[in-house]
Amino acid sequence: MRASNADRERIAQILHNALSEGRITVDELDERLSAVYAAKTLAELEPPIADLPGASSGVLEPASPRVLVPDSRIGGTPGSTTSIAIMSGASRKGNWVVPAQYNSFAFWGGVDIDLRDARFAGRTSTITAVAIMGGIDIVVPDDIIVEVTGVGFMGAFESQDRPGAGTPPPDAPVVRINGLALWGGVTVVRKPRKA
Repeated sequence: MRASNADRERIAQILHNALSEGRITVDELDERLSAVYAAKTLAELEPPIADLPGASSGVLEPASPRVLVPDSRIGGTPGSTTSIAIMSGASRKGNWVVPAQYNSFAFWGGVDIDLRDARFAGRTSTITAVAIMGGIDIVVPDDIIVEVTGVGFMGAFESQDRPGAGTPPPDAPVVRINGLALWGGVTVVRKPRKA
């Protein structure tokens, strides 16, 4: 049976793991990878890993094709595009659709934004958070990609992961968080999605 690119990559990963465990040298890795990437059939993929642990016959079963399923978190009509707290508080939680651009402003107050139950209008969303002598807390599920680029001036603009937060898949929705914390704080926390 013909080998696919996914089959070759699985075997290459076994070889890279063997190198990291000290079972093969760098020269052996190069030699074996050359054979793997030149292989046309599943049978030709067997010799480069035959002497390594974990090289059971199940490894050489053809990889099942990846079925692309539409991301259920993307789509819908966005609601409000702004949350403002002036000497008060504002909260955006639960089931809601995050627009492509969302603005949050806190002055002597606090804003809580929780994206764990949210959907996204598009694959990429931007949240601009400005906290002046106030605070903005943003909770992001660990299955989306987060890019934090805000600035703290006499304040803090920070990102942190909670224990148990995993790594999002490469095709996950992207949330970009930017803005300013002046004598205040913007905190972005990645947490596992609610059960």
